[in-house]
Amino acid sequence: MSLADFTWEAWFTLGTIFAMLIGLGATRLPPDFIFLGALGALLVSGVLDAGQALNGFSSSGMITVGVLYIVVAGLKETGGLNWIGNGLLGRPKSESRGLMRLMLPVTGLSAFLNNTPVVAMFIPVVGSWCRKMKFSPSHFLIPLSFASIFGGLCTLIGTSTNLVLNGLYQDRFQNEGLAFFEVTKIGVPCAIVGFLFVFVFARKVLPERKTASEVFENPREYTLELTVTSGGGFDGKSIEAAGLRNLDNCFLAEVVRGGGVRSAVGPELVLKGGDHLIFVGMIDSVKELRDLNGLEPASELLFDVDATQQERCLVEVVVSNTCPLLGKSIKEGNFRKHYNAVVIAVARNGERVSGKIGEIVLRVGDTLLVESHAGFIPRQRDSHDFLLVGQVEDSRPIRHKKGPLAIAILILMVVLAGTSVLSMLKASVLAALLMVATGCCTMGSARKSVEWQVLLVIGSALGIAAAMASTGLAEGLARGLVALAPGNPVASLALIYLGTVLFTLLITNNAAAALIFPVAMETAASLEVSYMPFLMTTMMAASASFITPMGYQTNLMVYGPGGYRFLDYSRLGIPLTFILATITIVLVPIIWPFT
Repeated sequence: MSLADFTWEAWFTLGTIFAMLIGLGATRLPPDFIFLGALGALLVSGVLDAGQALNGFSSSGMITVGVLYIVVAGLKETGGLNWIGNGLLGRPKSESRGLMRLMLPVTGLSAFLNNTPVVAMFIPVVGSWCRKMKFSPSHFLIPLSFASIFGGLCTLIGTSTNLVLNGLYQDRFQNEGLAFFEVTKIGVPCAIVGFLFVFVFARKVLPERKTASEVFENPREYTLELTVTSGGGFDGKSIEAAGLRNLDNCFLAEVVRGGGVRSAVGPELVLKGGDHLIFVGMIDSVKELRDLNGLEPASELLFDVDATQQERCLVEVVVSNTCPLLGKSIKEGNFRKHYNAVVIAVARNGERVSGKIGEIVLRVGDTLLVESHAGFIPRQRDSHDFLLVGQVEDSRPIRHKKGPLAIAILILMVVLAGTSVLSMLKASVLAALLMVATGCCTMGSARKSVEWQVLLVIGSALGIAAAMASTGLAEGLARGLVALAPGNPVASLALIYLGTVLFTLLITNNAAAALIFPVAMETAASLEVSYMPFLMTTMMAASASFITPMGYQTNLMVYGPGGYRFLDYSRLGIPLTFILATITIVLVPIIWPFT
């Protein structure tokens, strides 16, 4: 099919895709809104029927992504993510060292795991780690996605695209398909060069972006009191070794030991069980400190609120001028018994509040961070005791005792999927069910953890790909591209690579691979050369998608958390694409000769 043979449906689809790309690049409208709008236009115009338009929302790939958010929620609520982050990422002294410590394990894991769970697992870890280390998340999240793609290039199961093309190859030639490490011959050279390129240029090319949470960050400084748990992870460690020296937006102000107070806390001070630590910092830092395994609320703050640990949450309240506890200390006024809640931290109009939490005398306008159950909010919202009552997001206490169980569930999922005992979808569903059934993740948290915007974009993109296929637009564009170099195998390989890359800019990489595959095979047949160079070139081009956020689903997953703009991907992606294309086109005919 040539351009002259395009139907109005094909032209309408092409125009819709161009409008979508313009919207993504030139406006600040949310990506899910633009993708859904494009899909809606194709549905209303009659280019797609309802079944075709909605089919993408039932795809196994999209469902797998959604289910994996629940697995990650289980790891997050049990502290498993913190353990992974601290174990692999550590405390590097520079962004370059941090980038190396991030990209190496991600690349290795992605060679034997689907890249999606790897990236989903690391996104919250990297966010928290960057805040602690005062690094810019935008310097790390695109490299995180790209590193997972590099790993996926190295084995047959590294990415779903490799599996899709291997299945098409098996169906067409009725054989057993590729060996597990066949793609490794070209994947490893591409991964090594790509890894080095991103490592060298990421921090120079990627701009610093602020996420939404950073833009609207709460500036209040709270005073927080915690006790070192006897025999815990901090008992016997110095301030420096415990990682309490250079905290993000927080500092250790005082250490109370045996009735004495140390205000000038040096890094060499060795902590002992029972020490009272007084911190001053922002609310996010307060939440992170509260969740550390080895620190607990001071003994006088330990309480038996009428709620299970899973039901507890943090609530911010502002003391009014009619509060009955005004002029009394928190302990003297018996705040815990009066409100069935406990004061965790106190903020006072930018003024430093020193001393133990229980000894702080309440004043009008004090902001209190209290731990209670969800029923506290509706009960006190209309009360005259507080001017403001609001729940703190993601404030449920971490259940450290279930951390090993959550990690064991993750390992089980990796083994079952990696050994092909279960498909990635079935393994992830099993892991999600186990996370909820064992109490690693509550049903409410599981529901809230799913990033519906990402799923809407993926489902819409698959529907748009269906429109390209059904209208003949994809086939016509691909054949016209390949016809530019008749009789030249190397030039045809280059055009196949270029065509596949262009398709991944418009649609998902799996859809691009499926549409280009028959054209690549027909080109090899017309040139009377081996099919393998064309198969491997298509496999590399479809998987190595770096130029746009929608070209690969891991790119989409880091789009929002990194605070990126559409064109940020092309800063690294365009030169990286040309480099890997050159390596592929040069090495593939050497590894798999045309004759």
